[in-house]
Amino acid sequence: MEKFLKASALAAILLLGLASLSAPRAAAQDGKIGGSITDFDGKPWAGLPINIKSDQGAAQETKTDDSGKFQFANLKSGKYTVVVHPPQVKDPFNIAVEVHSGAETPPINLNFKEILEKQNPEAAAQIKKQQEEKSKFGAMKQHFDQGVTLLEQERTAKAELAKAPADQKDALKAKVSDLSTQAVAEFQEAQKAATEKDPNTHLFWARMGEAYDLAGRNDEAINAYQQAVAAKPDNASYYNNLGNVLARAGKIDEAKAAYTKSAELDPTNAAMAWRNFGISLYSAGRMQEAVEPLQKATQLDPKSAQAWYLLGACLVASADYKQVGDKMEVTLKPGTVEAYQKAIELDPNGQWGAQAKQGLEGVQTLTGGIDTKVGGKKKKP
Repeated sequence: MEKFLKASALAAILLLGLASLSAPRAAAQDGKIGGSITDFDGKPWAGLPINIKSDQGAAQETKTDDSGKFQFANLKSGKYTVVVHPPQVKDPFNIAVEVHSGAETPPINLNFKEILEKQNPEAAAQIKKQQEEKSKFGAMKQHFDQGVTLLEQERTAKAELAKAPADQKDALKAKVSDLSTQAVAEFQEAQKAATEKDPNTHLFWARMGEAYDLAGRNDEAINAYQQAVAAKPDNASYYNNLGNVLARAGKIDEAKAAYTKSAELDPTNAAMAWRNFGISLYSAGRMQEAVEPLQKATQLDPKSAQAWYLLGACLVASADYKQVGDKMEVTLKPGTVEAYQKAIELDPNGQWGAQAKQGLEGVQTLTGGIDTKVGGKKKKP
């Protein structure tokens, strides 16, 4: 009996031992490492990579959340190195941490604004300046983009005005004027927000010039374009735009200088500059003066039906008139008929071809002589 009891006890001990061997051991991985990171502006640093490495070589990585906080959980007890390396800092921050199961690990809180101000005041000042410039750039871009949006709305309103019936024109004129004022105000605000030596200064002035130009505010447009070319004197389009407004304002000599500069700076688009000059003079009724720039335009771009038609019309206006008896004889300038014919050839079914055909009919009438006698009849060609 005694032997049986001893044997039973021994079996029980063995079973207990086997049970303890087969049961899973609770892993001691309830340690945590956490904290928060503040950036150089003193704001929560979101999305900053944080690395840890155990003394056994195991590594993990996470990123700070939107509030600048981070955490590593389920860590084994042991020694760890926390590595924080902001991209603006040359060397990483290595923080030694010891994790104990069941014990709270002190949080790692880093305020890089305070760290930098203490360790390198000059670098802190430089970063502060960079952040201010970044903030100003954001404000500048916001105003500039809004100005561009308003400018496009003004351009659309101006196109609508050209097609509108008489009873709608006053309202559209007011709309164009209002949009012009709003656009200019936005570009001016963008200009104020820009840095002192911002390389884009010319853009502010050029856009203001466009806004003034569309609204017919000639003097203000001229000033803006002049400021644009002063800021960027190698931009041919600025000189071309300046020439357009100067010509419209009747400042022909200054316009010619602006168009000439545009043609010199951009020879590939010189024909456009001279054509624009000719159009401006033609629109101002200065048709004889328009002949030279239009001749240059057709020489540089012989496929522009518009330029050929305008040249023909301006050559007709430049014809010589001589009274002979009861008739006024007309001597056309060389190239008049050819200019009209070229416009018809290039645009036989279009606007310029049609106007050139009418011009040729008028030329045929003129060359037959104009009867100046009262009651007289024109001689048929």
